[in-house]
Amino acid sequence: MKKLLANNIKKYYGKDDCIVKAVDGISLEIENGKFTAIIGTSGSGKSTLLHCMAGLDKPTEGSVFLDQRDIYALNDDELSKIRRQEFGFIFQSFNLIP
Repeated sequence: MKKLLANNIKKYYGKDDCIVKAVDGISLEIENGKFTAIIGTSGSGKSTLLHCMAGLDKPTEGSVFLDQRDIYALNDDELSKIRRQEFGFIFQSFNLIP
């Protein structure tokens, strides 16, 4: 059974003494076929975490494995194929409403 494993994901923006910790050390495991909701207040890092877990944005630190494969060790074509075939998102952007 496939599973998605995020290990100690950190995503920081900025540099020097102006660092914003959008995601700071999140680990979780999601098994194939499970619907998972990530909830939190506005600005808490939900979208950033999802982007890192799906290979849309590389984390500052940490790793993401899909079926024991490090998605950040894949080339762009392999990563695009995995996103196309393995991940599904429902984005909460208002521009998706006709």
